[in-house]
Amino acid sequence: MLASPLFVDIRRGAVEDLSTLLHERYVSSTGRVLIAVGRTQGADIWRRISSSLPEATVFEVPDASLAAAGALQEELGKQGYDAVVAIGGGRTLDVAKYAATRAALPMVAVATNLAHDGICSPVASLEHPHGKGSYGVALPLAVVVDLDFVRAAPRHLVSAGVGDVVSNLSAIEDWLLAHRTQGEPVDGLAMAFARTAGEAVLRRPDSIEDDAFLVALAEALVLSGMAMSVAGTSRPCSGACHEIVHAVDQLFPGKSNHGELAGVGALFATSLRGDTALLGEMAQCLHRHGLATDPAGLGLTTDEFVRAVLHAPTTRPDRYTVLEERDLDEAGVHREVETFTTAVAAVL
Repeated sequence: MLASPLFVDIRRGAVEDLSTLLHERYVSSTGRVLIAVGRTQGADIWRRISSSLPEATVFEVPDASLAAAGALQEELGKQGYDAVVAIGGGRTLDVAKYAATRAALPMVAVATNLAHDGICSPVASLEHPHGKGSYGVALPLAVVVDLDFVRAAPRHLVSAGVGDVVSNLSAIEDWLLAHRTQGEPVDGLAMAFARTAGEAVLRRPDSIEDDAFLVALAEALVLSGMAMSVAGTSRPCSGACHEIVHAVDQLFPGKSNHGELAGVGALFATSLRGDTALLGEMAQCLHRHGLATDPAGLGLTTDEFVRAVLHAPTTRPDRYTVLEERDLDEAGVHREVETFTTAVAAVL
C-alpha cells in the first residue's frame, strides 16, 4: 500500500481555507491543533488566520534541532491535540514532522517556500550536538502551498527547489548503477515519481515569476517526497549529489543552501558518468534560474570542493554511487573537477 497525503492544495490564497481543510477532511473537527510556526513568514500567516482557529495553540520553532523537536513533542503531551499544523519553511516542517511522528499525531504542512523536497518527504533533517542527522518520519497528512506567500519568500528560497528536484535525475542513475553492479533492488514506481518530478522542471522556459512554474515546482517537490515514501528510503532522490551536500554541510557549514548544493553535486556526478547531454540540460536549467553551476558559485574554492568530494562517500557508507564506483584519489578528483567546470562553461 502507498502512504500519501490525504490532500494537496497548491494555489494563491490556499492558507485562507486552512480551518475548512481541517474540518472537512476530518483532521480536526474542534480546531484543537498545535500550530508550529517559523519566526518569519509562519508567524505572519498565523496572525492572518488566527481568528478562524480560536481553539489552536501556537508554538514558535526556534531552529531545526532535535532539541526543538523534543520541546514541541513535550508540548504536544500537555493536552489532547488533534493534529500539528506546521507553517513555515523546511526547518519548521522537519521539526514538526519529527515531533508529530513521535507523538503519533497527524501533521499538516503549510509550506512558505519551495527550497527543497522536505515539504512532503518521510525524512526530517535535524541538527544535534555532533552535527546533523536524517530521521525517518511519517508523511504529512495534508500539504498546503500558498503561492502568495511563496512569492513573498526570498527568491533563493524558491529557486533552490529547482536544484533539489533536478538532482533526482542524477540520483536515479546512481540507483540504477547500484542495481547493475551491486544487485541493489530498485522500485519502478518510486523511480517514476522521482523522474517525473525532475523532468517536470528541467526544460520549462518559464520561471519562478510565473504561477504556472511555481505550481509545477511545488507538485514536483511533492512527487519527490512520494517517491521516497514508495521506496522506503531517500534513494530515488539522493545519490552522489546528496553525499556531496552532506559533505559540504559537515566540512564547510553555512555554504549556500541545500537545493543549490544538490544541483551542483548532481552536475558533478553527471559529469563523472560522462552523460554530456544530461549535463548540458541540467546546467542550462540551473543557470536559467540563477542557481550555481560550479563550486565558485557555491562560495567554495576548487580545493574545498575536492575535499568535499573525497569526504562525500563517508556520509552515506551504505550507499553505492558513481563516487564509490570511480573511487578517485585527490589528483583524480582535481582532474574531474576541472573537466566538469570546463564542460559546464562550454554549454552556458
